[in-house]
Amino acid sequence: MRLNQYIAHHTKYSRREADKLIESGRVNIEKSKASLQSVLQEGMSVFIDGKRIVPKEQFTCIVYHKQKGELVSKSDDRGRKVIYDSLESRFKHFMYVGRLDFASEGLLILTDSTPVAKALMESSLERVYLVKINGEITKEIIEAMEKGLISENARAGGHSKSSIVAMEFAPFAHYEILKNDKKYSKLKVSITEGKNRELRRFFGAFGREVLDLRRIAYGFVNLNALPCGKKRYFTKEEYKSLHTFLKEQAVLGDSKTPKSIPQILKHTF
Repeated sequence: MRLNQYIAHHTKYSRREADKLIESGRVNIEKSKASLQSVLQEGMSVFIDGKRIVPKEQFTCIVYHKQKGELVSKSDDRGRKVIYDSLESRFKHFMYVGRLDFASEGLLILTDSTPVAKALMESSLERVYLVKINGEITKEIIEAMEKGLISENARAGGHSKSSIVAMEFAPFAHYEILKNDKKYSKLKVSITEGKNRELRRFFGAFGREVLDLRRIAYGFVNLNALPCGKKRYFTKEEYKSLHTFLKEQAVLGDSKTPKSIPQILKHTF
């Protein structure tokens, strides 16, 4: 783990603040002064102003209902609003699991555990979305949802500055057509990947523009009635499902004591 990540995970400081602490000479690894290039090996002790950082034995996961017009990013050089502007300062060091683009809204998981975030992001857990597109849903679109699609022109639906030209889309895990009309159509779809603007590019390949996109579930976590711009902690059942998932992914061992992550934080509800 990078030194600034370690500090951000186990203290109140953000990664950027951790870098400043390191640069100012306030951080030691064992008895040596740390630098931004310092390598942190497992079992090493880290000190800030002579005080040892006590590693956390727990981690936390939250669900945030991302709003349209927010970037899933730590900061933005153009001054646009980012998700952390809507979260309390104690969550500034939390990592987001995947992204939602600027114009999309919905469920976003954040955690203070790097291994948990990585396991969730790289998983094939179903991501469920409500989608509204202009135009009708054709037989060609239905066939592509069922069989997958290789698009040699995946620019449509992508960001204007994106370098992505072609994209392969796996078959949708599930889909349900809620409304099919020449003016606009609505669907509920489940996919198992998280490629860059995947759904916008998929429907863009058929000349359709995504007018509205909301993620309502990520695996065993559901958005339910969480208001836009609000957050909540994982429920006990979600932590239980997460623990099972992590064991299946070999992030946890056979015992209930995690190998590479701390024990799951038990909140009082």
